[in-house]
Amino acid sequence: MFQLQSSSSISRYASSSSSIALCFNLHNIPTSIHSCPFSSQNDDVETIFNIVTTTPSNSLRASLKSTQILLSNDLIDKVLKRFRFSHQNPLQALEFFRLTGNRRGFYHSSVSLDTMLYLLGRSRKFELVWDVLVEIRKKDQSLITARTVMVVLGRIAKVCSVRYTVDSFKKFRKLVPEFGVDCYNGLLRTLCQEKSMTDARNVYDTLKHGFKPNLQTFNILLSGWKSAEEAEGFFDEMKGMGVRPDVVSYNCLIDVYCKNREIDKAYKVFDKMREEDISPDVISYTSLIGGLGLVGQPDKAHDLLKEMKEYGCYPDVAAYNAVIRNFCMAKRLGEAYKLMDEMVGKGLEPNATTYNVVFRTFFWSNDLVNSWSLYQRMRRSGCLPNTQSCMFLIRLIKRQEKVEMGLELWNDMVKNGFGSYVLVSDVLFDLLCIMGKLADAERCFLQMIEKGQKPSYISFKRIKVLKELTNKHKALKNLSEKMARIGSISYVSQTDECPIDSSSSVLLPS
Repeated sequence: MFQLQSSSSISRYASSSSSIALCFNLHNIPTSIHSCPFSSQNDDVETIFNIVTTTPSNSLRASLKSTQILLSNDLIDKVLKRFRFSHQNPLQALEFFRLTGNRRGFYHSSVSLDTMLYLLGRSRKFELVWDVLVEIRKKDQSLITARTVMVVLGRIAKVCSVRYTVDSFKKFRKLVPEFGVDCYNGLLRTLCQEKSMTDARNVYDTLKHGFKPNLQTFNILLSGWKSAEEAEGFFDEMKGMGVRPDVVSYNCLIDVYCKNREIDKAYKVFDKMREEDISPDVISYTSLIGGLGLVGQPDKAHDLLKEMKEYGCYPDVAAYNAVIRNFCMAKRLGEAYKLMDEMVGKGLEPNATTYNVVFRTFFWSNDLVNSWSLYQRMRRSGCLPNTQSCMFLIRLIKRQEKVEMGLELWNDMVKNGFGSYVLVSDVLFDLLCIMGKLADAERCFLQMIEKGQKPSYISFKRIKVLKELTNKHKALKNLSEKMARIGSISYVSQTDECPIDSSSSVLLPS
């Protein structure tokens, strides 16, 4: 059983961090060497990852060879995913990708390619994205798939205009072996997620004559509507064109009804599905669970976990997360913790999203004691915190001015490679500077640079001003030199990588 803590227990942190009790019992969570970097086992993925992130370019090949670890497709996939999760320097990942890919007779997997392109796109290194695609086309064009198109366009659309995104889509005509409706669907999904439905609909109307829209095309557009009325209109339009809805189509309707708190209409969709011999799946139930939480019915949502089993549909982690979120919204943490224990008993491991739901509750109640206890349990269970987890913690730590906790969180991030250094460091440096811990701020700043991460302009300026005020000119010179080696500070306007339209919606010419 769990045990929430009193605020007085936080005063013992300075003397013994182990004195903070754990929030709830998750001793039975299984761990594996791949999912738990905190394990003492010498995991091949962690070994290679650490070599790539710490070894100079001129000795990387020799260092990798000395490990005698087989650099298989599976291992390379996992190493690149570690880069993605830890927000490490994408240029180091690219060097590793190219080094392993240049071996005679070796071909990367499409998963590795897509992950590599995501890393470069996230850092807005779009020229390198196209360079890599051209390299891959020459060696094995079959690796470039519709999923690749969506990965690249997703990163471009985050910072570029709709027109630029569509132009980038057209470049793939010479890169993808089969430039068909699947690629077209990838573009539409990207626009639905990153832009507006108006943009997606305009592009759909403009380009649909060059492709043959299928059921997935309509489902993608249907999933993008936020208004129930607009979703209903498009659903009717879809049926009017002779397209028969499937479970995904109905799930889109259920989701939009639930998000608009129209639960009765969502139940009617369930009935309609069964009339048409379409069985609701776990996604259908998860949406309904979320909707019931929004209208203040967490117990009824909980009962759905049992009901869905009777229909042969078994809840997954996402379904449990939705119920846990409902209980947290209702401030019934006891039931939330029991559900987490129940998940473990059923062989479902709580993930970062599970923990973040609880972190959010503690954050808004200003409860650092139980937040820190939850973080400790998270580490023990083998679940790596993500950026959102770290941000909940570091903001709460800053609010309560707990420097030791902030530094421990940072050290864990540096050691185990999780979370965004840039986002967390902005808050941490602010705390350290406020508390007069300039030496710690400098140390963390240099650690960040050594990891190939560029501190934000705000962080650099804050430390620079304090160094000047305290006459630490030698230390400031050292920081400036380090920054010069890593390159420009990561303070870039959105127009540096691609043109940005001032309007939110663009009607492309035919």
